Amino acid sequence: MNGLPIRYLEAGTGPPLVLLHGAGDNALDWQWVMPSLAATHRTYAPHLPGSPMSARPAADCSPGFFERFVGGFLDALDIERAAMVGNSLGGLIALRLALSDPGRVTALVLVDSAGLGRAVSPALRSLALPGYGKLAVAWSKTPPGALQRALGRSALLFARPRRVPLEWLTAQYRLGRTPGFLDAQLAAVRAQVGLRGQREVLLDQLPRLRIPSLVVWGSRDRVLPASQAKDAVAHLRDGFLSLIPDCGHIPHVECPDRFVAACARFLG
Repeated sequence: MNGLPIRYLEAGTGPPLVLLHGAGDNALDWQWVMPSLAATHRTYAPHLPGSPMSARPAADCSPGFFERFVGGFLDALDIERAAMVGNSLGGLIALRLALSDPGRVTALVLVDSAGLGRAVSPALRSLALPGYGKLAVAWSKTPPGALQRALGRSALLFARPRRVPLEWLTAQYRLGRTPGFLDAQLAAVRAQVGLRGQREVLLDQLPRLRIPSLVVWGSRDRVLPASQAKDAVAHLRDGFLSLIPDCGHIPHVECPDRFVAACARFLG
């Protein structure tokens, strides 16, 4: 895809559905919901470039690069049109594609999506500090640093620590120890988040979308405030909101049953 070897998950039959994960994660985040979504759709979940199972971009880790990558991914699989589900950075990627090439996206699900407001967690803004981001990456590559990173991400991304699957926590530790992964993720975060917040905000462009769009958000998201979900729906022509109570930034992992129910009602 765009000259980069990548891997992806694939399951089910029916109209195509593409799942895009966020920065700092990989396609395995969708394993808690993919079997249910695959009951009605041919479902694809690529490991975005920079993930351990895919190649690392040579230089560009911008949202625009990832948008072009997803377009190439669809081309390589001969998928003319697909419904898109994107979480965090994956939501911004899906939204960019829907705006730039509307004929390719049949429906859009934005899950705690980036690009819908300036506000973002100080934990992400701090990575834009000169020197600090690289220092954090260097520490997180060590065994104790990788463990601290995994625990810190669970506290940031989940509303309830008891809901963190052990498998997810173990995967986060392994990701931190994977050569090149954290450097690529830091580049991706810095391309979208600066000291003042998110760099690219597409809220004013949402009225251009003519496809049905669902905004799914955890009410206790500590990364991106739930107010951004409400603002987004207010700007959409054909928009729906599913606010999942007592849930954090990755509802497909923390609250998979409620996430699937929201998507099934919308996609159905």
